[in-house]
Amino acid sequence: MTSEIRQCQNCKQDFTLEADDFSFFEMMKVPAETLCPDCRLQQRLAFRNERNLYRRKDSKTGKDILSIYSPEKDFKVYEQSVWHGDSWDPTEYGRDVDFSRPLFQQIKELMHDVPFASLNNWNGVNSEYCNFTESNKNCYMVFGGDFNEDCLHATFNFHCKNAMELYWVTRAELSYELTDSENCSRSAFGGFLNNCVDVKFGFDLNGCTDCFGSVNLRNQKYYYFGERKTPEEYKKLVGEMNLGSYRTLTETKERFAKERLKNIVRPYRIINSLNCTGDNIFNSKNVHRSFEVFDGTEDCRDMFLVAAGAKDSHSSSHMGLKSELVYNSMSIYPGSRIVGSWIVINGNDIYHSINCERSSNLFGCVGMKDKHYCILNKQYAKEEYEALVPKLIQHMKDMPYVDQKGRTYGYGEFFPPDLSPFAYNETVAIEYFPLAKEEALAKGYAWKDPEGRNYQVTMKNADIPDDIKAADENILKNIIECAHAGKCTEQCTTAFRMTAEELSLYQKMGVALPRLCPNCRHFDRLRKRNPLDLWHRKCQCAGTRSENGVYQNTVSHAHGDGHCPNEFESTYAPDRPEIVYCEECYQKEVS
Repeated sequence: MTSEIRQCQNCKQDFTLEADDFSFFEMMKVPAETLCPDCRLQQRLAFRNERNLYRRKDSKTGKDILSIYSPEKDFKVYEQSVWHGDSWDPTEYGRDVDFSRPLFQQIKELMHDVPFASLNNWNGVNSEYCNFTESNKNCYMVFGGDFNEDCLHATFNFHCKNAMELYWVTRAELSYELTDSENCSRSAFGGFLNNCVDVKFGFDLNGCTDCFGSVNLRNQKYYYFGERKTPEEYKKLVGEMNLGSYRTLTETKERFAKERLKNIVRPYRIINSLNCTGDNIFNSKNVHRSFEVFDGTEDCRDMFLVAAGAKDSHSSSHMGLKSELVYNSMSIYPGSRIVGSWIVINGNDIYHSINCERSSNLFGCVGMKDKHYCILNKQYAKEEYEALVPKLIQHMKDMPYVDQKGRTYGYGEFFPPDLSPFAYNETVAIEYFPLAKEEALAKGYAWKDPEGRNYQVTMKNADIPDDIKAADENILKNIIECAHAGKCTEQCTTAFRMTAEELSLYQKMGVALPRLCPNCRHFDRLRKRNPLDLWHRKCQCAGTRSENGVYQNTVSHAHGDGHCPNEFESTYAPDRPEIVYCEECYQKEVS
């Protein structure tokens, strides 16, 4: 088929399905999409609570446990060790299919009966306050990050040690407040740093050492705000820069923000990849309209956060480990032939199922472990299962689920929003698709109002010592007021406490104490990253300098003194102040 323009049943905006989309639908034997890519992603993310942790009772033992499900949620929740144990059997909740009602309605009822695991925190050591993590040691408030040691307040960090305030960082040590960086040591306040040591306030640096306030450098030393210095000059300038003072740190952040706007940026980060569109795509092939894609992903479309050899998949996120043939699903590690499912670990041939491990041939199941040929958690013989599945698929097409907003959900689609066990503002959805309470409710999402706080602030924000040298262990006894005081839209906790490990790292790094609570700091890091969206742009290289005259080219380009003719899709919106060069012009300037 050729491309086709359709209207999203949710936002009512037009979106395009390409010929390759229809080829995938035909291969998977699923209907074409009814939602645009953004609404599909938003729908999935509204089922992922990464950061909100609560105390509640284990539904089986009555023990106090830590959980991503708040106490008022009417779901059964078992402590991880209990859920993964053999003291319960998910097939005990099995039931017959009722062909007089939509299947999603029956799955919704099953969800409220079958237990959920309290957290997704595997093989952690002294790392209780983590979620969607594996094999962390001595970590605190790490989410989506694996194989870290002595790390705090980080998201999607891997193989890091003695580091804090990170987002998408791999192999960093003694580092602080980094985003999208790899193989860094003793570095802070940077983005897109690779193989860097002793870098402070850097952006898009590779192989650099002893650089401060620098942009777009390769294998350089002793740069200070765009100027090359002698080692003695550099050490003197940096030595006089007291980042342990909050006032100095704030002024330096403002200065660096201006420095960045004097320099060019690349339109997207598609590295060592062939025939790809989107952003932050690495070592992949034939990946389109996708973001955060790594490590040998091939032949995928409309993906978010996938890695480790994922192939032949569409409209899915948070997946990897050589998953393939995955459609409208989330959190697949790994899986094959997965449709409309959420959290599948080592599974294949799984349809519209939730929280299933080491299983295959499941349809509409919840919480299955080491099970095969089951529908709504009921065990069937192989022949019975295979005879019933086509009838179920047709039933979902003939009698789709209709939510309170009149949106229909049939075979092949992800779960309707009102099946999510979380409120919208508990989930990752609010980070990428921010909504106010009234907006979320109007769109059919649940909302959780802030809980009453049973503490009193003992240190006002204005009373936090300006210099880290003036802070001692007494600050650990205080409940510190967040500068936002709950008046922002960033899930502010209004106050926070500091751990001894946190204070120690601030002191080692010589940086000022924070003024924001961890949630507000997390949203601050998110703002440093580009959105999951693409705009059509033209290269802003006007020959010998940028269109706005701010940046002077350092070498001649293939287009000579004339304006570069290249156009592209970029995550920089047209109204942003950055100077966006095409990849060809960018490489000319930074290589």
